[in-house]
Amino acid sequence: MRLEVTTLVVSPFQQNCRIVVDVDGGQGVIIDPGDEADRILSAARRTGARISHVLATHAHLDHVGAAAEVRDALGVPFGLHGADLPLLRELPRHGALFGMPGLRVPTVDLDLSQVRSIPFGDDAIRVLHTPGHTPGGVTFLFGHHGFFGDSLFRLSVGRTDLGGDARVYARTLRERILALPDDTVVYCGHGPDTTIGVEREENPFLNGSFPLDGSGAD
Repeated sequence: MRLEVTTLVVSPFQQNCRIVVDVDGGQGVIIDPGDEADRILSAARRTGARISHVLATHAHLDHVGAAAEVRDALGVPFGLHGADLPLLRELPRHGALFGMPGLRVPTVDLDLSQVRSIPFGDDAIRVLHTPGHTPGGVTFLFGHHGFFGDSLFRLSVGRTDLGGDARVYARTLRERILALPDDTVVYCGHGPDTTIGVEREENPFLNGSFPLDGSGAD
């Protein structure tokens, strides 16, 4: 699978929204449309891809703030893990609290807790449940390309004080994220991208320097 990845840094939280396109087949998906719906839609049109899904790694406002607008404009399914539905329902309130007023709760057409993969081109997107940062956090794997949301950052990990669970997160990091091959490209929800191999060696939360308790600062 040959991918083309467009990154748009959106929202006051500088979140990485991604448009992922199968170069050979022309299918595309939008991952984590956190804000600036018009800009995301314009970028999607410029790719020339047929957008089949809008997907979210988790339901924090900076990852789903524009999901309703983007989903409605494109007329495609929006996918989110069902364990994050309570968090999603709080979207308007959280938006008002954190400087993003007027956010709408998107309709969830595809409960990612019910699927292990989503057809994509001549292959599939693997849906890996990676809870801890939020109960319904997921990672989207396109072969050796992974879209981790806030489950993993360059030399850091996600926070757990906004609906997360540090013990669950530690288990996710140890048993699911570190189980991935070293050549897995890590597209992070904020900041620069990295690889599992680099993080295994250099990330203090993964290499034993700090306790593996999911208590990162990002």
